[in-house]
Amino acid sequence: MWIGGVRVIITDGEKKILMVRQHHEGRDIWMAPGGGIEDGETAVQAAVREIKEETGLEVTVGRLIWHVEQVTEKKGQRFVNFFLGEIEGGSLEVGRDPEREGSTQVLREVRFMGKDELSRVDVLYPEYLKDELWDFFEGNYRDYDAFKIRR
Repeated sequence: MWIGGVRVIITDGEKKILMVRQHHEGRDIWMAPGGGIEDGETAVQAAVREIKEETGLEVTVGRLIWHVEQVTEKKGQRFVNFFLGEIEGGSLEVGRDPEREGSTQVLREVRFMGKDELSRVDVLYPEYLKDELWDFFEGNYRDYDAFKIRR
């Protein structure tokens, strides 16, 4: 059975994108905000909810830019849809995962980051944020493929 997730790419108007730093398995991972799709939710509903939980921001969700699939023996069948989003309200802050208690929270930091800063991040999910995303923003669609396989 497939398990679905969402991530939202939100820009600040100055060529920076909103990122969250989470701590998993003894390491920090930078990623676009988002999370799992819950029973009864659409991907867009999940995206709006997850952004509010993780960042305190209210967003509208727009275009789908990537559909990333992963099929492994260890993790099973998973997919993540990456959308573009726009801020509609709220205040930027480090949120919390409602499914985790106090000291088990994984969210550590939330902020806007530019291309140069992202290129220096040790662990980034997905790696496409280092290069392909910026090509997409600049209108370079020649090699653009929204469907990805993660190994």
